[in-house]
Amino acid sequence: MLTDYQLLRIPGPTPIPPSVERAMTKPMIGHRGNETSQIIQNIKPKLKKVFGTEQDVMMLTGSGTSCLEAAIVNVVHPGDKVLVVATGVFGNRFTKICEAYQIDVEEFHVEWGTALDPEAVKAHVQANPEIKAVFSTYCETSTGVLNPVGRLAQAVHEVSEALVIIDGVSCMAGVETKMDEWGLDIVVTGAQKALMLPAGLGFVAASERAWKVIESNPKRGFYLDLTKYRDNLAKDSTPFTPALSLLFGLEQVLENLETEGLENVYARHRLMRDMTRAAFKALDVPLFTKDEDGSPTVTSLKPIDFDAEAFRKEIKGSFNLTVAGGQADLKGKIFRVGHMGYCAPTDVLQYLAAMEIALVKVGKKIQLGAGVAAAQQVYLEQTQQRELEGAK
Repeated sequence: MLTDYQLLRIPGPTPIPPSVERAMTKPMIGHRGNETSQIIQNIKPKLKKVFGTEQDVMMLTGSGTSCLEAAIVNVVHPGDKVLVVATGVFGNRFTKICEAYQIDVEEFHVEWGTALDPEAVKAHVQANPEIKAVFSTYCETSTGVLNPVGRLAQAVHEVSEALVIIDGVSCMAGVETKMDEWGLDIVVTGAQKALMLPAGLGFVAASERAWKVIESNPKRGFYLDLTKYRDNLAKDSTPFTPALSLLFGLEQVLENLETEGLENVYARHRLMRDMTRAAFKALDVPLFTKDEDGSPTVTSLKPIDFDAEAFRKEIKGSFNLTVAGGQADLKGKIFRVGHMGYCAPTDVLQYLAAMEIALVKVGKKIQLGAGVAAAQQVYLEQTQQRELEGAK
């Protein structure tokens, strides 16, 4: 096997496009100079489109988790009551951050592998009017669920003034996000998923209502104080040293997304999800989530007649193809296939063909080619339908 060849199909970090890699090798420039200001000017309007907002999107040098922490420390105080809608490991991360700041946090538990029910959350919030904020993941990376965060925000706002704060790290730029239209108050994402960059950049946008809460908070921290990022962004700058090479790459990523067209980007991700799900159904490998809950960026599988870890080891050893395992209570029970960012239907057909061989090698009785054929059929149906719609 080629020693430097690998197929990375985990839900982040994801492969980086060659054009983005080239952009990140540009010579270093001064972070307070006009060149950097021009890059930020170019980035700002394009990031707004990804978020679906008229608000500026702030860029923090840090992982997505740093922005989750910023979203918390800027809007709630020690002792405040908040609700975390926990649909998996990363929903629970909100809880851990809140606990670190002595915030009175309650978890609204949802069965893992199932999307949240906005009406159930609404009833809980209505019965607990002291709740100041509701936190949820958009895509729950650990299970492959896409939560209906737009309907969640609408439901919560019908009965409460609580802010709705969303972790969109593992799906934004791969699924449609309409922050303003949906009434989301704070939305967070990171660089290393569908935005196709190395880890190290986090992004936060806040609604006008959220800004009123943030501005009235006297304890916003130092590095994570979002007012500093907002005020500097208005001057096409950052309050602290930015990750300049990542900004070079981000500028190229956003140009690539604009060239493809965001609607086409989202359609591509839905197509890859549907191809992957159809293939595993044809191979009789149980999906962990229902079709209506499945994320366009990651698919989770829960095998019953072969060992998930043996399968992951086999595809890694035979093809240097990496997929993710389960986390927490799901460790060893599921595996997760990432199909986001720099990934195309051709890649789906490639990893499915390799996975079929690995399934046979771990003892799963299948008809070779059945999964690939099912994915091919989905591809033909969806692309032909889009062609027909485009011709109208």
